Order: sequence, then structure tokens, then C-alpha cells
Amino acid sequence: MTVMSEQRFGEFVVVRRHEGQEHVAELVLDRPKAMNAVSSEMARSIGAACDALAADRGVRATVLTSTHERAFCVGADLKERNSFSDAELVRQRPTARAAYTGVLELPMPVVAAVHGFALGGGFELALACDVIVADRTAVVGLPEVSVGVIPGGGGTQLLPRRVGAARAAELVFSARRVEAAEAHALGLVDELVEAGRDREEALALGSRIAANSPVGLRAAKRALRLGQGLDLRAGLEVEDAAWRSVAFSGDRAEGVAAFNEKRKPDWPGE
Repeated sequence: MTVMSEQRFGEFVVVRRHEGQEHVAELVLDRPKAMNAVSSEMARSIGAACDALAADRGVRATVLTSTHERAFCVGADLKERNSFSDAELVRQRPTARAAYTGVLELPMPVVAAVHGFALGGGFELALACDVIVADRTAVVGLPEVSVGVIPGGGGTQLLPRRVGAARAAELVFSARRVEAAEAHALGLVDELVEAGRDREEALALGSRIAANSPVGLRAAKRALRLGQGLDLRAGLEVEDAAWRSVAFSGDRAEGVAAFNEKRKPDWPGE
């Protein structure tokens, strides 16, 4: 796969675009010496990269990947945290939160490609994505209570939405690590692929997603996210508002025309 363009955000985060996949962005965690442990600097870079991606109307799908062979991300940089005073920890908190909310609030569909360790904040980055593709080496979990804290990157809220309150409670309270096969069976990850194929399969899924209407994709994601937790009547109102936002768009007109003319759509993206 040939890299068409590459933009670096600080030392530890890269956004890549590949030939033949111009509407798919690869958001790369690139701190291999620390197994992608999220330091303050790396958190700022993730947030900045997400801001840039959110503003790029040409991106229809984002794929979150890792350059480390044995880890997606091992969570917060505990060596850095150990050096903080209480006041420094308080000041750092908004920086950490911005990294996780940056991924969570990306307006286009986001796919995580997980292999090896995805623990604590690393698993929370994956949970912030819409779909998690994991290979058979993956080990996931939220072990924060074992070091005297709790998940702080969205884990206590995102995990129950995936697997239900009781299962999420067991996983958070036990702090246990879950290997790939069980993680797939429990719904902690969505697709399980052979070892070493997580990135390839996630990028392929990103390409399939990106073939669809960019206006439709963003509206569908908005309806899915905003409708979570609402009763049915309220959820249907959210869906109707999202439908109205696309019903008179150029994408809708092009999609209907292309279907009737039996050709591939040329999405205007508006």
C-alpha cells in the first residue's frame, strides 16, 4: 500500500492517506519505544490530529492504527503520571480528556485496528471508535482499579453501551485482561481476524465505508450516537432530524440518479 501523503502531529502521531483510498485517513499511534503509552505530548497530538480530521470534508472514514508490533496502546504513561504532583495531575486532565473525546467526536465513521495489548486508555481509544477490528493476538481490558484509579477516557460509559451494565461492571471491577477470542464472543471487539491482518482488514473496511455518501455517513453516525440511551420515541425524533438533514442534499440527488442510471455515484459531498 503506497502512502500518498503523510502529516505528522508532534513526534508520536501521524495521519496518512494512501493511493486508491483518498477518502480514508489512517490515524497512526507512533510511539513504539513506549508501546504507545499516552503521554501529555501524545495526548495533545491525538487531539490536534482529530481536530484536523474533523475539519476535512474529504475524509469519509478514519482508521486508527498502531506502529508497534506487540501493542495497539497500553494506556496512560504511568511513568509520567508518577512524576506529577497533585496540581500537575489536575492541570493535565483536560489534555488527556481531549485526546479521547477527539476520537469519540470525529464526525465520520472510525474503525480501530487492534493487535496485541489494548489496555486502559488504549482500549478506551478503541472503544471511542465505531467498529473495532482485532486480530488473534489482541488482549484488551480496563485495569485501572488495580492501580488505584478508574477508567477516565470514557470506559465506564462506552463499555456498558457495548456489552451491558453487568458485564461491564465485572470487567471494570475485576480489572482482568481479555484475550481475543473471548473479547469477540463478549462483543468487546466486532471483527476477529488472523494475526497480523487487523490493519489490512480495518483499512479495507474503511474503503468500503468511504464508497458511500459522505453526507449520509455523517448523518447516520450522528443519529446512531445521539439516539443511544433514548427511549424509542425520542430516538425516532433524532433519526428524523438526521434524515431531514440529508433528504434534500446533493448526495441524495446523486445517489438516486446513479441508482436509476445503473452507475457508480459521484458524491458531491453536500
